[in-house]
Amino acid sequence: MRGGRWRSTGSALVRVILVWAVSTLTMLALAGILPDFRLESADGDSITRIGLTAAWGAGAFGLLSALVWPVLVRALLLVPALVLGLLVFFLNGSLLLLALNLVPAGRGEVAPETAVVVAAVMSAVASATSTALAVRDDEAYRRRLYRLADRRRRRQRRQGTRGADETAPGLVIIQLDGVGHEVLRRAAGRGVMPTVADWLARTHRVTSWRTDWSSQTGASQLGILHGSNFDVPAFRWYEKDTGEVMVCNRPTNAADLQRRAVARTGNGGLLTLDGASRGNLFSGGADQLALVLSVSARRGRANRSRAGYFAYFSDPANAVRTALSFTAEVGREIGQSVRSRLREDRPRVSRGGLYPMIRAFATVVERDVVVAAVIGDMLAGRAAVYADLVAYDEVAHHSGPHGRDTDQVLARLDRSLALLARVAEHAPREYRIVLLSDHGQSPGETFLGRYGLTLKDLVRAGCGLPVSRRAGRTRSGAEARAAVRAALHRPVEEEGEEAHPEPGPDPVVLASGNLGLISFPDLPGRASRERIERAHPALLATLANHPGIGFLLVDGEVLGPDGARARLDVPGEAEAALARFGPGAAQAVRRTDSFPHVADIMVNSAYDPDTGAVHAFEEQIGSHGGLGGEQGHAFLMWPSELSEPGPEPGAELVGAEAVHRVLRRWLREADGPQVPVGPRSTPARAENQRLEGVSDGIFPCVDASVRDETR
Repeated sequence: MRGGRWRSTGSALVRVILVWAVSTLTMLALAGILPDFRLESADGDSITRIGLTAAWGAGAFGLLSALVWPVLVRALLLVPALVLGLLVFFLNGSLLLLALNLVPAGRGEVAPETAVVVAAVMSAVASATSTALAVRDDEAYRRRLYRLADRRRRRQRRQGTRGADETAPGLVIIQLDGVGHEVLRRAAGRGVMPTVADWLARTHRVTSWRTDWSSQTGASQLGILHGSNFDVPAFRWYEKDTGEVMVCNRPTNAADLQRRAVARTGNGGLLTLDGASRGNLFSGGADQLALVLSVSARRGRANRSRAGYFAYFSDPANAVRTALSFTAEVGREIGQSVRSRLREDRPRVSRGGLYPMIRAFATVVERDVVVAAVIGDMLAGRAAVYADLVAYDEVAHHSGPHGRDTDQVLARLDRSLALLARVAEHAPREYRIVLLSDHGQSPGETFLGRYGLTLKDLVRAGCGLPVSRRAGRTRSGAEARAAVRAALHRPVEEEGEEAHPEPGPDPVVLASGNLGLISFPDLPGRASRERIERAHPALLATLANHPGIGFLLVDGEVLGPDGARARLDVPGEAEAALARFGPGAAQAVRRTDSFPHVADIMVNSAYDPDTGAVHAFEEQIGSHGGLGGEQGHAFLMWPSELSEPGPEPGAELVGAEAVHRVLRRWLREADGPQVPVGPRSTPARAENQRLEGVSDGIFPCVDASVRDETR
């Protein structure tokens, strides 16, 4: 035992010396290349003294990076995450200037702008060297991981924290946001995702599951994590009883939806025992949270949802690497957008303004931080982890769900999955990795692009109200935008009139992909068809006969062109009317019709079964939110040692709540965390307290010991 400890210490010392030596050589090389960087006195020095100066400077820089950088990042947690990313270079350069000031006799000197370059290169080289050495020493790596697991177990015993049985396999669930079943199969078959292809050939199986009518992350993830998405009719909807527009990715509304689900199901969620929630809209009942939107609206110490940024950016090499990748991704998006315009691609939407930075945040920053948090969870031996990677969904909205742009994103996501699989080999417990998606995406030209007006314009015209001569654009509600706003401490998506429309005769028209919702604040309760026709005689006919609209739902009736009507309570009528939208369409519409907050008029765009195209009421050429095409067919991919997800092999799962039940069963099969099923009030009250910041179970992310082991 003692001999192994000495070998481990000696091996660690050798790695430190080697990293120091490589950093010294890097500093010498940069001093020879860069004109504003020198490592000698004004009178000149011998080669030996220059080498000693470089060694001193490299050692001081490494020591300051290890000791001072984490403190700086923790102090800057109140700074918006995107601003912190831009400060990375300045802070790293400042540490280098401080390190050179510690060199005796003032032999180290560098211009401030050059210090930024030198610090970035040295951090990257040191990180690469340290990683390469750790990979070569697998036995030492394993020993460190087991020590980490033992340390965590001892800490749990001291704190009296309950954990799952670590002899049982853990479950890591990765949500590839927006990746439909067919997209995954094609990407694996064409070699775009070789890791997924290898898993499907050897260890995993995959099936499609059918989403609810509201085929979007808010409804799907709420159902998957909390077991209920009842009364979530769309991504955004108007509630007459409060006069508020609910938006799934608005933090305060996400917290409300989570509370409602907990109250309805009587349990805190899928991750209530030794679970971790990373990058999600909802917590799933986990105590370990990072970048979870439903808690990001809190102020003060009760909000630790951004702790994932500290855990990741406290390593200066991570900060530099992500900042460089962020810059490269911004350039990649600008280049792809320019090429799309030059080729005159159709359909096409605007990709200017802040969008390149929003895309880079989703595809680089959020991906890196979430993956690092999951790695920390696996090394810590947590029993259940659920993480959302939104990169594909964000790019597909603006580039379309199929093509070179999205293939590149899928390839990078596949490399992240390969990394997680390698980490699982060294984790203190066996892990089963489950992949799933929350919905797919359907292509198609926007409603505005195809017909020259928005849904709101069409509704106002049908109501006889003034219509703007210039068609306005409907804001996209992609999840990445909410994550960026939360990172910038601007978590509220809409304010004022958009969030609380004034009561009156004007209809409230909202868009959720190719699903539109129309509500009349001046008509109490849910308006019947007769009341709507009395108030606005031409509206329903105007909408139902428009070529860009597939069908309407009005108070239990499906309305189509030329006066077609089908009652949902008459067997077979709705199935025949909605047959072109695929199996289960009538069932999905019937369920939504039962929601208390369903809109007065629900509008689904037209759908072409031959091309799979729909018309989004938002500015998206890859969309989801309603019925029609691949958007309604998500995937579930699981290790073959787990039971079949459906009641019988080949049976398709229907609805996010069904996926929740499958994941609960898989957790039970591993003798892992159990979702509480006791008295309905107790777990619900505990979860409500946690959402209100009352619980003492603050949300630590990856602690320093975990971070050190993953470098």
